Amino acid sequence: MNKNVKRIFVEKQKEFAAEANNLYVEMKENLNIENLQEVRIINRYDVEGLEDNEFSSAANIVFSEPTVDKIYFETLPLRSSETHFAIEYLPGQYDQRADSAAQCIQILTQKDRPLVRAAKVILLKGAITEIELKKIKNYCINLLDSREAEHAKPEKLEMEIIEAGEIAFIQHFVEMNNEELQLLHQNMGLAMTYEDLLFCQEYFKNIENRNPSFTEIKVIDTYWSDHCRHTTFLTEIKDIQIEENTYQEPIKEAFTLYNQARKIVYAEEAREITLMDMAVIAMKKLRKENKLQDLEVSDEINACSIVVDVEINGISEEWLVMFKNETHNHPTEIEPFGGAATCLGGAIRDPLSGRSYVFGAMRVTGSADPRAAIEATIPGKLSQRKITTGAAAGFSSYGNQIGLATGQVTEIYHPDYAAKRMEIGAVLGAAPRRNVRREVPMPGDVILLLGGRTGRDGCGGATGSSKEHDDSSIRSCGAEVQKGN
Repeated sequence: MNKNVKRIFVEKQKEFAAEANNLYVEMKENLNIENLQEVRIINRYDVEGLEDNEFSSAANIVFSEPTVDKIYFETLPLRSSETHFAIEYLPGQYDQRADSAAQCIQILTQKDRPLVRAAKVILLKGAITEIELKKIKNYCINLLDSREAEHAKPEKLEMEIIEAGEIAFIQHFVEMNNEELQLLHQNMGLAMTYEDLLFCQEYFKNIENRNPSFTEIKVIDTYWSDHCRHTTFLTEIKDIQIEENTYQEPIKEAFTLYNQARKIVYAEEAREITLMDMAVIAMKKLRKENKLQDLEVSDEINACSIVVDVEINGISEEWLVMFKNETHNHPTEIEPFGGAATCLGGAIRDPLSGRSYVFGAMRVTGSADPRAAIEATIPGKLSQRKITTGAAAGFSSYGNQIGLATGQVTEIYHPDYAAKRMEIGAVLGAAPRRNVRREVPMPGDVILLLGGRTGRDGCGGATGSSKEHDDSSIRSCGAEVQKGN
């Protein structure tokens, strides 16, 4: 019995090597690698925790399809005319290929799940210069979530996890002067503003009478981010001036209608003017006027939910129809596949938590010209082609895995989207109303917290979209993008 780390390489036969052929075309057209003759892509798997006979079975059942794949054990035969490098996910980053392989092996063996690590080996045939190789690596490796992998097989796959020590508190936080507080704000890389941190200092000084822990500040930072509570849209607007331009009159008219609606909705109640209030005032007015009879109202709802009469086998019954949209502009820009995948996933989450079955989706995106030369890419950003194709693959992957049909996909092309991409996913769900019970949380209720393992995003995984970014953000904010598992 040998349960040491075992290695297998899996390559599509030439007739089925679509991924390698597509990458060859991209390198010729996008990177202008003239001497490139052929590209081969080989998936490398390292496995720990299997006996020899189990590994042999998995080789042809889990890791490969004998009719379309070639496999090599332990060593990859290389030609003298080939240059090669390998790509793997950063430690702690979710690897769907490796995770799926481990789950399938567990089903096969009916034993404990083995450890699996995956890498993608890219072989290049032709006289490739060092400069061209660096160009190819920069194109293929997104440093946000991946790195160049070592060729040597590791002795073990289990990650070393440093045990957390005692909770660290921010010493002298309540006594810090402006300069010290600004330095702390900078060093912690917070998404909240300095004024927000100052507010926290006053709270802990006057209400809690203690110093906060680093975790407490990070949690506040997450929940105050645009991602979690729409900070920008909830900011009070005090001085509104409408400048003279072509649309001055209709804007003035709309603002007058908005103020009239506020008087109807809020009467004498003092309410701040915010972008969020402007967005929802029409619905509030309709509800005040008793014109939204079909709206389902509950503290539980995260998606818009309406009551619809549906005829089932000749019998009319009430159903809840739910709508939700999600924007993942920033995450998709710096990690296209995961950003677009969790854009759809975030939209699905809310009607799903409302007990409905999500059955339809729509995708609307904004991109600069994806045909532009790689050299035209803004420093510190991924190329438009990389973002566009990676995002399409990510959105498609998430939807296909749960059987969600996307009936409309529209991508808008405009040069200004080079500064910031637009990624919007919207979904539609439904459930019989009799199957849904709405209640209000009460003291004494038991709370169950369910979820997948936390990856590199960890605490603060949603704050990246609330920060000001520069050309170093793709490296320094790598752990601040949500990743699907």
